[in-house]
Amino acid sequence: MFINGKWEESGSLKEIKSPYNGRPVGQVFFASSDQVKEAIAAATAAFETARRMPSYERARILEDIASGLKRRKEELARSIALQAGKPLRDSRAEVDRAIMTFDLASEEARRIGGEIIPLDLNAFSQSRWGLVRRFPLGPITAITPFNFPLNLVAHKVAPALASGNTILLRPASQVPITSLLLAEIVAETGLPAGIFNVIPCDYQAAENLISDERIKMITFTGSSSVGWEIKARAPRKRVTLELGGNAALVVEPEADLEFAVSRAVTGAFAYAGQICISIQRLFLHEKIYDRFMADFVARTRALKLGDPLDETTDIGPMINEAAARQTEEWVNEAVEKGARIVCGGKRSGSMFEPTILEKVEPEWRISWLEAFAPVVVIYPYRDFEKALEAVNNSIYGLQAGVFTNDLKKAWLAFEKLEVGGVIINDIPTYRIDHMPYGGVKESGTGREGVRYAIEEMTELKLLALNLK
Repeated sequence: MFINGKWEESGSLKEIKSPYNGRPVGQVFFASSDQVKEAIAAATAAFETARRMPSYERARILEDIASGLKRRKEELARSIALQAGKPLRDSRAEVDRAIMTFDLASEEARRIGGEIIPLDLNAFSQSRWGLVRRFPLGPITAITPFNFPLNLVAHKVAPALASGNTILLRPASQVPITSLLLAEIVAETGLPAGIFNVIPCDYQAAENLISDERIKMITFTGSSSVGWEIKARAPRKRVTLELGGNAALVVEPEADLEFAVSRAVTGAFAYAGQICISIQRLFLHEKIYDRFMADFVARTRALKLGDPLDETTDIGPMINEAAARQTEEWVNEAVEKGARIVCGGKRSGSMFEPTILEKVEPEWRISWLEAFAPVVVIYPYRDFEKALEAVNNSIYGLQAGVFTNDLKKAWLAFEKLEVGGVIINDIPTYRIDHMPYGGVKESGTGREGVRYAIEEMTELKLLALNLK
């Protein structure tokens, strides 16, 4: 673990195993409750240094982190593949995205501005002006998931550093090594001690990161149940939640079907569907249903499952066998109720075949809840507005995609869909790292994307000047 600029050990040494074959890939010290408190104290003491650091210095540190990620790209990618089971090609792409995230944060650190507000709305306020500026909040707890061990970490660390906050990072217990490699890179930049801390720990020790009054904000990415519990237990803290999803894609008849099919395969099955904006529900207009499905099924069957370190692997394992067993249970339950497996549906250990289902009722678990698995449910539709209503028939609202060349339909989707982002002529799984990202309903509150995360991590303050 990395606390107050130093590497520490503990009495708890955990073995990290590959989800693909169960072999050990490394060992990590997990922090005790006292060590978590030590990290909180360090972040609290370092806040004065962080908040007074000039923007050019914050920008320089973030640039140096991005450069360090570039130098160690292959090592970082292998750590992701080994711990998370993400295919090596996708792991390299994740490192590239993290580099972009830190580069963006470096740019944003230089332009955290404010605005001048004229206050002379009546005679008494003549010659009065207001100045609004953003100030950092203080120590921030960041809790990150297993599915993007580097880039989702970057989306919390980079804006926190850019805005002059201190941060306590608690990475997912399945994938802590990547965050510790990041700590090595950060340590080389000269960032003052205590501003950035990495503390792998169990739930009991992590309780301090939620309850301690010195923590001013919690930024959490993970399951909806845990996220909302954290928010309920921290009513006086600022909390941003990027939670679960059940993303839908709607395909209209005039769409570029070849492109739509290709992207739908990626959106449904990349990283074994373990992405919050993975396509779980696919709505196809009845005019193109058969044509789309023929190509979609053929491309899905051509995907190669296997070792994430194999350069030719398209889909690796799920994060553990328990996750694969739950997927198997939900698929079998749907089949028993009358669903039809078009392809896939079989499990081997932690591997689950990419699976396409038809004839699924919306309220069944495989369609209603977040599967977080390589499973997509297909629905035909006739009326576009009815399809949008079906998309909204969900407790989640992260992102949705619509393939259409009709601008009016695109605008209608933008206005009607109850999600944080509507992606036109691409899949809901699309994300570029400077755009606002977050959801509504059970999918969370607040926004990520570097500039938007900086707004979440800062407080507006007004200076009112009487210049008479």
